[in-house]
Amino acid sequence: MKKIGGFINPWGNGHYTRMMALDEAIRKNLQDELEIHYSSCGEIYDKLLKKFPAHTENLHDITIPTPIDGKCGPSVTLSLFNFLLPVAGRPPLVSVMARYLIAEGRLYDSQKFDLVINDGDVGSNVIAEKRNVKSVFVTNQFRTRLWASRAFLYPGLLYISKKIAKATRIIVADSPPPYTICEYNLNFPDSLKEKVTYVGHFTNGKEIPHGPKTELERLLEGSDGFGYWMITGNKSTNDTTAKKYKTIFQMPEMENERRIVSHAKNDPTIDRVTGRDGKTYSIAEALEKRVDWIQIDIGFLSEQEKNTVLDTCKYAVINGSHTAMGEILGAKAKPIIGIPVYDEHTNQIKWAEERKLGILATTAKQTARAVARMHDDYGTFQDSVKEFAKNYERNGAVKTAKIVSEMLSN
Repeated sequence: MKKIGGFINPWGNGHYTRMMALDEAIRKNLQDELEIHYSSCGEIYDKLLKKFPAHTENLHDITIPTPIDGKCGPSVTLSLFNFLLPVAGRPPLVSVMARYLIAEGRLYDSQKFDLVINDGDVGSNVIAEKRNVKSVFVTNQFRTRLWASRAFLYPGLLYISKKIAKATRIIVADSPPPYTICEYNLNFPDSLKEKVTYVGHFTNGKEIPHGPKTELERLLEGSDGFGYWMITGNKSTNDTTAKKYKTIFQMPEMENERRIVSHAKNDPTIDRVTGRDGKTYSIAEALEKRVDWIQIDIGFLSEQEKNTVLDTCKYAVINGSHTAMGEILGAKAKPIIGIPVYDEHTNQIKWAEERKLGILATTAKQTARAVARMHDDYGTFQDSVKEFAKNYERNGAVKTAKIVSEMLSN
């Protein structure tokens, strides 16, 4: 029996999404009897418990050090203080790091993995090298290009990239160049290029059976030209994005701009429709009264509804997350307006802007201008996105599963 360890960084949902797509591909590709263990913490560990209720003995709750949330994503100041001091109810990072590495090391020793897959978990990468265990590191970042205001983070970035380099194989979850969305977040040295493989995005590519149309889908019938404004990420990123959107929507230029706002919160009390008359309605009321809507707020979209919105919208507004950009630009061929939170986001949106796949905006005024430009020059954006979509590689999970299989066989 082959035994695989999967180590998932809990910061953000992208790591989990990729690993679950890979889990499915590995189980299909490997015919031999297989045992897979997963390690993470917090919300990601809870998701693992729900996904694998019959195999909880293979799930390991190990606290992985993550930054402290601030008003605009991770707080660099609080996180630096937390390195040696307790902050916001969290013990010093040094002690958390020590316990984390010890716990993961014990897991390696007890399970005797044949191979490990690390999505964002750099510590596990180091342990794998020391234990002489074959390792795969899945990523869309290596040595991220930093903007001037964040240059002081470069030594830490260099340190982490050296730890990632210890992997047996480095898997980039993106299309090969020149269609690599995360290109400016990689910057691999020539010495590493032999162990790097661009496998494509970890999109499942499954056709979702379309059931009866929901009230939201019926409300969208006949609507065109609207924007899909996504709120994604952890709590700080989610809250920051929501506040930015609220400011943007209050600008005079946005008065007649139709939009759907997805809040990524499973809270039906968020669901409401704002008409051009300034009144608010439930979705059912708006449908019944045929309300001329200007804004629809949705707590959580089903997969079917999300597909309908993406197929129907003219453009999408996102924070620049890698998973969302791949899905929208590649799978749905829709241009984007990107409002970044991290340098990682800025780099990816800048890459897309240079190729006329979208527009980078950092302020409310820039966003309003970006919306106007999207309408004025839509044909150019549409042509560029369609060309990009033709070269979009979506079989990353399947290709990675084959690499894993080959590594286990050798």
